[in-house]
Amino acid sequence: MLPSVTDRPGRYGHNPGRRNSQERALPSFDLKNPVWRKRATLAGGLAAAAGLAFALWPTPQPAKTGGRPGGPDGRPVVVTVTSVARRDMPIYLDAIGTVQAYNTVTVRSRVDGELVEVLFKEGQDVHAGDVLAQIDPRTYRAQYEQALATRDKDSAQLEAAKRDLARYVSLGDRVSGQSVDTQRALVRQLEATVRADEASASNAKTMLSYTVIAAPIDGRTGMRLVDRGNIVRASDATGLVTLTQVQPISVVFTLPQQSLAAVNEQLRLDGKLAVQALRPETRALADTGELELVDNQIDQTTGTIKLKAVMPNAERKLWPGGFVNVRLLLSTRKDGLVVPAQAVQRGPQGPYVFAVKEDRTVEMRAVKVATVEAGQALVDEGLAEGDTVVVEGTAKLQPGARISTGDKAGEGQGQGQGRGEGKGRAGRPQ
Repeated sequence: MLPSVTDRPGRYGHNPGRRNSQERALPSFDLKNPVWRKRATLAGGLAAAAGLAFALWPTPQPAKTGGRPGGPDGRPVVVTVTSVARRDMPIYLDAIGTVQAYNTVTVRSRVDGELVEVLFKEGQDVHAGDVLAQIDPRTYRAQYEQALATRDKDSAQLEAAKRDLARYVSLGDRVSGQSVDTQRALVRQLEATVRADEASASNAKTMLSYTVIAAPIDGRTGMRLVDRGNIVRASDATGLVTLTQVQPISVVFTLPQQSLAAVNEQLRLDGKLAVQALRPETRALADTGELELVDNQIDQTTGTIKLKAVMPNAERKLWPGGFVNVRLLLSTRKDGLVVPAQAVQRGPQGPYVFAVKEDRTVEMRAVKVATVEAGQALVDEGLAEGDTVVVEGTAKLQPGARISTGDKAGEGQGQGQGRGEGKGRAGRPQ
């Protein structure tokens, strides 16, 4: 029979008879007691978990003591290698450029009047001298004819004065010297008047010619800004239309000021530098031209120098206002040491490659890369011609690892490392 709550010492209370004689005490071991039954169950669960963990723990394997380090299973790491070779390597300077029209002209009227005729279509290609529009010429034609009439009148007076002067001179002493001098002065005055009349007539003729508006350059017309029937004035800022010359066309780009010395040096040696324009979305070649201008000052805000190239744009792949990738061919390195770009790895200390030693192990070798072009890296320091470097499989390598360039399938199936290494890949150094 279990003791009552009031009779059991411990958490449920003290025995009234022993309240001051002793502290609380746990009941004696008894599986019928709920406290001991709970503790027994917990202990059994912990023992079972420990046994399961011990059973599943992997048995330690003896360490391998023979051979050089290789892959995770101790076998040589299968890689692809290549030899360092010499070849001519172009060196480019890359930039972002903006396409600009070679020439841009806003066609305006030079006289006031009504626009009576528009002779071009929007987007039309025109040549210098082609008539684009016509201003009402009647007022300016009348002014020109008036100037011609005034000139003719004064010319007639001049002819009469010259004849009188000739008669006075022929009479000799019978005419006073004062009369001769007066007539000679009149002739000179009329000559000046005629010259002024000719100038006025020439000016009136010029103003009349301005009523015919012609294209000043070869180019492409934009949107028409004034319609037929409007009154146009020489002071108008908008003009009639804008012409842009797109053949040839200009590409403006910037380079860091550190590149200025090399660019100027190559211009001094070669006289010109080739420039490529590439489409930004596909990197496809749009056009090739020449460097035309190096700006005369460096932008102090950005530390860059502005340059301009001119391209023929024969197929009109370049359009004013567009963005392109620009490649300036600075020089070509003759017989430079090159390796595939994927062989060059990046580390905390800079670029490096896994170089293959004579004993078929690899070492990390720091290199200095001058440029990367078309998947090939130009190496200035760290390698020599004929050195062998790892191109593929570098992720599994570490310094001192043993490698193999054999058939991956044969080695993976354990069919003999010697056969795989002797077999190799076609065209790969062994």
